[in-house]
Parts: sequence; C-alpha cells; structure tokens
Amino acid sequence: MDVCVLMGSPRKNGNTAELAKPFLEELRSGGAEVTYLELVDLDIAPCKGCYHCQDVQEGYGCIQKDDMQRVADAILKCDLIVLATPIYTWYCTAEMKAMLDRFYAFGKFYRSASGNLLENKRICVLATHGYDAAYAADPFVIGIQRMCEHYSMRYNGMYSVRDIDDLASFQTKQAVAGARDFARYLLSIE
Repeated sequence: MDVCVLMGSPRKNGNTAELAKPFLEELRSGGAEVTYLELVDLDIAPCKGCYHCQDVQEGYGCIQKDDMQRVADAILKCDLIVLATPIYTWYCTAEMKAMLDRFYAFGKFYRSASGNLLENKRICVLATHGYDAAYAADPFVIGIQRMCEHYSMRYNGMYSVRDIDDLASFQTKQAVAGARDFARYLLSIE
C-alpha cells in the first residue's frame, strides 16, 4: 500500500506531529510505503478559480507553478491519503485548507476536459483538537465526507486525540495505542 500523509500543522514538532509518530511507525512496519509531506514547508497558493485545470485532459493541470504539483503527484501515486491536522476554529489549518481547495483540478467536471483523478482513492483524518472530538472536528469531517461523495472517494474514518495537557496528551498509552490501532485498521482494508 502506498500512503500519502499530508501534515497540515504549522508546528513541525507540535501535537499533531507527536500523534503521527506511532501512526507512521505502524504503517511502515505493516509494509506501507509512506510519503510524508509537511505543508508548512511547501509553497501552495490559494486556488484562483480560473478554470484552466478544467480544460486539461491529461493530468492535474493547474496553471500555478508552485509545490501543489508535487502534492498532486504524491496523491495520484498513493492508495490512501491521510489528512493530518490540528483543528483550529472547527476546521483544518490554513495550510491544509489551501491545499484542499486545489483539489479542484483533480475532477474534470466543469469544462472541456473530463474524468476524475481521485475516483476510488481512500482518505482519512488524523486530528488533534481541544474540546471533545465530535464538537471540535465534525465540521471538518463533514466537509471531507462531502468531498468524498463529490470525487467518488472512500472515507476511511478519523482518529483524533484531545489536547488536555499539551504534548503529553499525545504520548499517553491510550493515544499511542489508538494511533497504532488506526494504522492497522487502515492497512487491513482494501
């Protein structure tokens, strides 16, 4: 299995990166090939809404020359996309939101090109947040589920941990075991 982990945290050693450590270890020990991209290090401009991509039949086709093409290449190659993000104001980070808006070019639904480059791709969420999971993350999860309906993707769930005690919250036996269990679950489904 080829997995693309898109780390949306602006803090490289923050809570989400800490939660991702056992998750990534389990994926790799289970035989997954993992591409790990930290969005904070990439230059990803907002979508311009110009429709250029909708007239490009072969490939991603965005007119912007930034690092989104690198992300698109990793997504097109993978079987599973992992959206790893802290939840800020009931949604993902700005870095992740800019990247998700650029998904527009994957679906050729609106102009002369046709096709869907994301059909049957799997996607899941690895999140950290304040508040309880449903209250904190449901708006983001609902958005991702709707995106999956639109692109005929398969939503494989979310694992999240609440920030009670900063970094220590994501180092507990329960948090680590949950991250490992989620990775094993993802490896077990096709």
